[in-house]
Amino acid sequence: MSPARTSPPAEGPQLGLRERKKIKTRTAIRDATYALIEEQGYDATTIEQIADRAEVSPSTVFRYFPTKEDIVVTDEYDPVLLAELAGRPMDEPWVDSLRHVTRMALGHGLEREPEITRLRARLMATVPAVRSRMVESLAVTGRQIAEAVSARTGLDRDSLEVRVFTMSLVGGLAEITLYWAENDFRDDPTDLVDRALAVLEHGLAPQHGLAHRKP
Repeated sequence: MSPARTSPPAEGPQLGLRERKKIKTRTAIRDATYALIEEQGYDATTIEQIADRAEVSPSTVFRYFPTKEDIVVTDEYDPVLLAELAGRPMDEPWVDSLRHVTRMALGHGLEREPEITRLRARLMATVPAVRSRMVESLAVTGRQIAEAVSARTGLDRDSLEVRVFTMSLVGGLAEITLYWAENDFRDDPTDLVDRALAVLEHGLAPQHGLAHRKP
């Protein structure tokens, strides 16, 4: 079986030659990383091996990805999805907008590169260094989403309310990935999205008989 390959998104305007070369290099580095991890595991895979497999220098790898963990937790889809979120109708309920964009994100991964999507989720769930870097990356994503939230609500992007909302959102989406991997990918990810968004929208529903239990 041929190794899984990553595929950059096709949406958006035509890119110039320089940007296409950058995407090609990033894709080659990711492909090399995932192939090596499949062969020998995450911890055994080094930047030098990745560079050799991708036919670039180690300094080039570091120029595109400051750490090995960044290769796993970053992708090309964030700008596309953030633009999609910002472009949703202003009067659309937030949950509907988030459901649309989150399902689009899942579609990108599961339809175009299902093996890589599952490998990334498994690494996030099982490798502490990857999970830690994922948490740091979520803070950046949260700040980007805050721009769309601010535009939709008129609230200051740095307000406590916007910060709590956006970090609750990105944290919840991260937990979908971890839960999915920890349960051997048995669940339908779109169902997990709906369940997570229901919690954000309505809070936790107590189990029958527990609501009136006295301490």
